[in-house]
Amino acid sequence: MKHKKLMIIAGEASGDLHAAHLVKSIKQVNPHIEIFGVGGKNMKEQGVDIVYDIVELAVVGFVEVLKHIRTFKKLMDRLVSLLDTRKPDAVILVDYPGFNLRLAKRVKEKNIPVIYYISPQIWAWGKERIEEIKKCVDKMIVIFGFEEDLYKKAGVKTSFVGHPFLDIVKSHWKKEEIIKNLHLKHNSKKIALLPGSREKEVQRHLPAMLKACEKIKVKIPNAEFILLRRRELDKSIYNNIISKSKIKPHSIENKPYEVMEISDLVIVSSGSATLETAIMERPMVIIYKTSTITWFLAKNLIKIPDIGLVNVVAGERIVPELIQFEVNPVNIASEALAILNSREKQKTIKSSLRKVREKLGSCGAADRAAHLIDRLLH
Repeated sequence: MKHKKLMIIAGEASGDLHAAHLVKSIKQVNPHIEIFGVGGKNMKEQGVDIVYDIVELAVVGFVEVLKHIRTFKKLMDRLVSLLDTRKPDAVILVDYPGFNLRLAKRVKEKNIPVIYYISPQIWAWGKERIEEIKKCVDKMIVIFGFEEDLYKKAGVKTSFVGHPFLDIVKSHWKKEEIIKNLHLKHNSKKIALLPGSREKEVQRHLPAMLKACEKIKVKIPNAEFILLRRRELDKSIYNNIISKSKIKPHSIENKPYEVMEISDLVIVSSGSATLETAIMERPMVIIYKTSTITWFLAKNLIKIPDIGLVNVVAGERIVPELIQFEVNPVNIASEALAILNSREKQKTIKSSLRKVREKLGSCGAADRAAHLIDRLLH
């Protein structure tokens, strides 16, 4: 019997992580399967033949994408060519809709089944995209329960498997170890800073975060600040910003759950990190700032009142969001202090976060998705 072949495409760090867990589960179901595609170090560690590394794709926003249009076109042509030479039995697309939905059309033209894992955020950008998806996606595997209802109503074959973060999000160090390793004080108020996973996000968010920390420190003298750095980003990006600040945060690389574990509050860039913070049940302030042009274009397209994923899943604003022009030190400090100075507020937020966690389903998302994919291949 011919060994099955899969092409898998993840265009950014979070997709690489989820795709790697999915690949691991697929290989447990079918050890002889051959998998190649676009991804990063996590997928590579799971034995995926990486034909293009995602480091060069880490851009966000309309303007930034336009600047890299030639890169995307060359990648598209290369992948379409690989469909002919390597002949995969199916293509799995992981999130990254701007590129992946265009690729889906090209794959469909060649009558190769298209499986989408982690849906484009149609609920944020408007439901017109569903018709486009219906034409070129054979199976949608979603990680939010409310997405299943949306797709099924539109006639798209869909399965809800739960959120993969439920298997991933946990600290591997004890609290004592984290405090000791980061040279923190036991009795301090600890505030985590998660400025984002992309260079532009760090440059836009971290200066305002640090200035807000100065204001927090005046009101809470025993406050300590922990910066989560991303290994993929050059240390100089962080150091240049910190060198201009009075606040010198403790910093750690790629240990988000350990940082959250000891934090009283997390100031976090909007994105999947807000859900990770929710699963760790930590009160947070969400911030997000992009280029002005991108913001004005996005503002007209976004169809929902809140953009923080944790608020979207909750169906209401349970943690504060500061977006674009609201992102300034005064606002960040004000929202942070309102939470840090109120036990009642902390209790209410934690209770709401527990409900969000329950809405994410149960552990084993990647395993359930792998079994669905295996059935589709036979």
